[in-house]
Amino acid sequence: MALFGNAHTIDTGQAQQDFARLLGPGEQVHAAYLLIRDTILFTDRRLILVDKQGITGKKVEYHSVPYRSITHFAVETAGTFDLDAELKIWISGSATPIEKTFTKGVDIYEVQAILTQFVAK
Repeated sequence: MALFGNAHTIDTGQAQQDFARLLGPGEQVHAAYLLIRDTILFTDRRLILVDKQGITGKKVEYHSVPYRSITHFAVETAGTFDLDAELKIWISGSATPIEKTFTKGVDIYEVQAILTQFVAK
């Protein structure tokens, strides 16, 4: 489903290893999703968006969002004809949300629960 631009779950242990250089001491990846070449990591401290740019993907932007900066978020479940679930996250100081699309195979309620766990602290 990655070819259609939708996120799917990736192994957290593998994500922990692949992105170890981005993580602080003791920081743990709780969930990880792959969107074609981009990655979304939910750690115990922050949300990390990995955006590979250009044709080769050698240029990479790492966007770190502390959970305390998330003002609110919304999820939209997949429907009968619209097979995608969507996540929107609003960051303080920005009127435009970060938007990510997930396949029907991803449990969007699990994604919401992860955000709730960390944002509501």
